[in-house]
Amino acid sequence: MSTAVSLGIDLGTSAVKVLLLDQDGSVLGHVDKRLPISRPQPDWSEQHPRQWWAAVREALADLRNACPRAWPRIACIGLTGQMHGAVVLDRDDQPIRPAMLHNDGRAAKESREIEAAAPQVAAIAGSRPMAGLTAPKLRWMARHEPDRFTAIDCVLSPKDYLRLRLTGERATDVSDAAGTLWFDVKRRCWSEALVAASGLALSQLPRVRESTEPGATLLPLVAAELGLPASVVVAAGGGDTPVSGLGIGSIELGDAFVNLSTSASIVAVTSHAAIDEAASIHAWCHALPGRWYQMGAMLSGASCLRWISRIVGESDEDALLRSVEGSMARGGHPAQALHPAQAPIFLPYLSGERTPHNDVDARGVFFGLSHDTNAALLGHSVLEGVCFGLRDAMTAIESTGTRIASLAVVGGGARSIYWTEMLASVLGKPVHRLAGGELGAALGAARLGWLALGHDPRAVCTPAGVVSRHRPDEALASMFDTRYRNFRDMYRALAPLFGARAQALSPRFMESVQ
Repeated sequence: MSTAVSLGIDLGTSAVKVLLLDQDGSVLGHVDKRLPISRPQPDWSEQHPRQWWAAVREALADLRNACPRAWPRIACIGLTGQMHGAVVLDRDDQPIRPAMLHNDGRAAKESREIEAAAPQVAAIAGSRPMAGLTAPKLRWMARHEPDRFTAIDCVLSPKDYLRLRLTGERATDVSDAAGTLWFDVKRRCWSEALVAASGLALSQLPRVRESTEPGATLLPLVAAELGLPASVVVAAGGGDTPVSGLGIGSIELGDAFVNLSTSASIVAVTSHAAIDEAASIHAWCHALPGRWYQMGAMLSGASCLRWISRIVGESDEDALLRSVEGSMARGGHPAQALHPAQAPIFLPYLSGERTPHNDVDARGVFFGLSHDTNAALLGHSVLEGVCFGLRDAMTAIESTGTRIASLAVVGGGARSIYWTEMLASVLGKPVHRLAGGELGAALGAARLGWLALGHDPRAVCTPAGVVSRHRPDEALASMFDTRYRNFRDMYRALAPLFGARAQALSPRFMESVQ
């Protein structure tokens, strides 16, 4: 007898992923479609919502062709996606401008203004104001694009634009709402005071549901295009970080994982909003009722690997990883192999940084280049630099009293054993790779579809199978500790220069020297 199927849609920064999941938890098929990012000015990072919808339609058509027997059995849809993007719509639900993404740094001044105007913001929203969050971007619009700002009828998060196109409904969920800086994370509702600090009204924000709740059903025209009944339910969904947790079964108190995607983060599940106003971490609503999480966030994770692959002329990230793994000394590798200590030290701040620095002006740096530096050493440096940034994030979380015993790894970077081994030695914690870890968010979205139909979370969100376990290598850990201290010293030494560089690139300064 045929069983029902859930469709998961993950709107990432670099790609859209769609996935079919049956009721016993088996993935029946998945499709990825790459997404471009526009950077028209320094610190800007944008995508147009219409590009997202076009990519989703293309991906769904391919998945339908690949899984013709499973497709008609779709009973529910779950949504997830990149957080903090500002999708601004007019009264006809048309995008007013391209969406400003999570790694967009133009609103640094506005984030400082919000903190000054609303000192209580961290205690309510679970995070200090940061340029990449949604609220500062809207203050930036009010200042620099006033005509567009006054035309705003609704502000959505990225995945909620897909919901709008699928169902016609303006709605969001508690986990994505928490990342806007307008949400009371303890009460799990909008904060009128924080919304007003951005010059908006509650009427310009969507209704909020718990991530597991059912939302509207498909619009008839969309259902006809997709070849599905209009009765298919679209779950409230959630932000990609907490939904990745659902995808790997990280739902119990004390569970922790590393997300190695375009950005990178360390996440620990908590029973309450564990807010620490002094730490540059986030304490936000999980995608399950009665759950929250702490997160230390990096703006550039696996995107650093994609960047250096392009710089050194490799065809893709996997090709560079093969070069690194084949060249670096590991275990029984030959004596002529390169040693990690030969690699430059890399600061992975290509788009600034959140945890622990909250520094939009920080930038990427290689230190220790020589005539002997080659593509493999640069690749190793980038992997190491991201690991060091994640150690910063873990240290910030543990400074609040949270204890992390071990971590799972999800996201595209989870495919690399070499990177995972390095991560264990840098963090000084056991780390494990999971089956389907690179599909965590899309899988979690599909699981949310089942939860919206009333299925039990513990039956649906079961832990993923462990593919490999990695413990810290004591010999390498000592070397990494030394290099990590140098990494920290480098940022402290360069931080004043990052600010001076940003000032020199400001439009007013550039005009004065022309």
